[in-house]
Amino acid sequence: MSATADTPSTHPRPRRVLLKLSGEVFGGGSVGLDPDVVSDAARQIAEAVRQGVQVAVVVGGGNFFRGAELSQRGIDRARADYMGMLGTVMNALALQDFIEQAGVPARVQSAIAMTQVAEPYLPLRAIRHMEKGRVVVFGAGAGLPYFSTDTVSAQRALESHCDELLVGKNGVDGVYTADPRKDPSARLLDTLTYERALSDGLQVVDASAFALCRDNNLAMRVFGMGEPGNITRALLGEKIGTLVTRA
Repeated sequence: MSATADTPSTHPRPRRVLLKLSGEVFGGGSVGLDPDVVSDAARQIAEAVRQGVQVAVVVGGGNFFRGAELSQRGIDRARADYMGMLGTVMNALALQDFIEQAGVPARVQSAIAMTQVAEPYLPLRAIRHMEKGRVVVFGAGAGLPYFSTDTVSAQRALESHCDELLVGKNGVDGVYTADPRKDPSARLLDTLTYERALSDGLQVVDASAFALCRDNNLAMRVFGMGEPGNITRALLGEKIGTLVTRA
């Protein structure tokens, strides 16, 4: 049968990306939720969706709880991590609301069952939501202790067949050769391999997230959130920050 205008070859799949936002971003650098910061991020996400990008988001919970830090104060590590997961759900619900206020539908999927406020994590349903122009916000991390939201971001991006993992950072505009806040000679890298990131101990994300992306050939772009509009630029595929690849 001859190809028609409806075949995949003439209608390639739109760009699909996963955006990782840390809890510190949601708190504006402090404990709690900064509505102005979350609203701005939501508007930028909505703008990219209106331009045809399919978007999923993983949110951290560090503006409420950080499991590793709580465990250092004597709380059982697994229980502390669950507390952190609940913080990510609060952030996910806030982001969902602001995205919908910006005129784009959004769904929250939680790795911990809480059906009154979120859908369960179902990757095929998440993909369908994105195909219909809805933003999917993943909350509750992996639903398991000892897993960071960095690692979850890589896993969710792979399972939902994203083209790229985007990591938004506060205070830096990409990956540097060293911590620019401590070493004035540190240089911003335009490109980087996962092998170098791991061998040099660059801690922009967890080593397990780097390794998961490397092993599955998923590109990662690390960018700064200080410049207005950078979230939209990254979602649309502009070359900002640092591109991390397998080779």
